[in-house]
Amino acid sequence: MRGARPATTFLVFLALWWLAARYSSVPPFMLPPPGDVAVALWTQRGLLLANTLVTLAEILLGLLCGTLLGGIAALGIVFSPVLQRWLMPVLVVSQAIPVFALAPLMVLWFGFGMVAKIIMAMLVIFFPVTANFADGLRRTPPGWLDLARTMNASPYAMLRHIRLPAALPAFASGLRVATAIAPIGAIIGEWAGASSGLGYIMLNANARIQTALMFAALFILAALTVALYVLVDRLLRRLLYWAPDTTGG
Repeated sequence: MRGARPATTFLVFLALWWLAARYSSVPPFMLPPPGDVAVALWTQRGLLLANTLVTLAEILLGLLCGTLLGGIAALGIVFSPVLQRWLMPVLVVSQAIPVFALAPLMVLWFGFGMVAKIIMAMLVIFFPVTANFADGLRRTPPGWLDLARTMNASPYAMLRHIRLPAALPAFASGLRVATAIAPIGAIIGEWAGASSGLGYIMLNANARIQTALMFAALFILAALTVALYVLVDRLLRRLLYWAPDTTGG
């Protein structure tokens, strides 16, 4: 029954899309009907699959590297005042500069390959992972730490057995946000300059007014993002079984 609501929402969306394409005055080259997009998905399946795998690899590698970097940065911010003074301005600047402005530089410095796209995905997800994890580390219940000190626990033991487990729910929240926005960095990098990927397909289809193909690539990107988010969310729920959702959702 859980899948009934998303399926219903998707069908309603398709119906509204078909009605808008069929009865509005918008020309097909601006809003193709769902049937044309479905045909493009089938006839161009080989091209779309190959480029989907490229974008998926960029997203996963960016997510992995960005999560590791964000986790290390959060630990440094919380436990080292010197690193905090150096890293906090970097965090603020990383959010103040639009990602779109950095994409051409990444392509110029690292070329048209996968490296620039991975770095773009890392830049997008670095802040939510770092901020959430650092906040979780700071908000460890003081009573737990006092009890550990009375038992002569070392700082490393308190970090491993108390602070990290207490911060994992906050870290999981940051990772969920990172999973949802990681494709943004990869696609922006592909728009700035690439020879493959869904973003590359979308740009070329737009230049050739192949709107149905562009919508097909966009549809695959949306489905890919939702699938990754659901997968990460369910994995985190299983791993953090000791921190259940008490809202009943």
